[in-house]
Amino acid sequence: MVTITTELATPPRWDDVQHALTGGGDGASCQCIWPMLRNKDWNATTTPQRAEMFRAEIDAGPPPGLVAYVDGEAAGWIRIGPRTTQARVLHTRIIAAATEEPFDDESVWAVTCFVVRREHRGSGLNLDLLRAAVSYARESGVRVIEGYPVDTRGERQPSNDLFHGTLGTFLAAGFREQAELKPGRTLVALDLATTR
Repeated sequence: MVTITTELATPPRWDDVQHALTGGGDGASCQCIWPMLRNKDWNATTTPQRAEMFRAEIDAGPPPGLVAYVDGEAAGWIRIGPRTTQARVLHTRIIAAATEEPFDDESVWAVTCFVVRREHRGSGLNLDLLRAAVSYARESGVRVIEGYPVDTRGERQPSNDLFHGTLGTFLAAGFREQAELKPGRTLVALDLATTR
């Protein structure tokens, strides 16, 4: 039987975070910095610079996400944290037009990235990561969590296009659809004050 666990991304887990990110796809080059930078700033960085920024973020804390382990091996990653710190979210017009939450509210967090190593894809690991992230947010006193997933409509899509997560995963974790951002992308939210 497979054992799945999750842990917060703290400095001692840096190597595990890297192992989770480098199992195929864009995770290795992105270093999960894409949500943290506006487009012009993103385009001005290199992969080593992104890794340095990501390590500094983890070292400074609080943990910007969680690592999933399958039988003790790092297998997946999720980014969750205050929406106020995720510059790309704050400067995305379609999100600004769709959200009901003020952008300066630190009690609103956002889930902006999932990565699962190739050998563990299709096993439901994203749902385990999302449920653990919700627990982390609840323990941190968060009021609302937003996500911006892809609605696959049951069709297979390239894994690199699914780093936002899928609508089905968010709905399975109790999130509710709030608004369509654009065809195939939805804003979802989970109000932690009204759910347990």
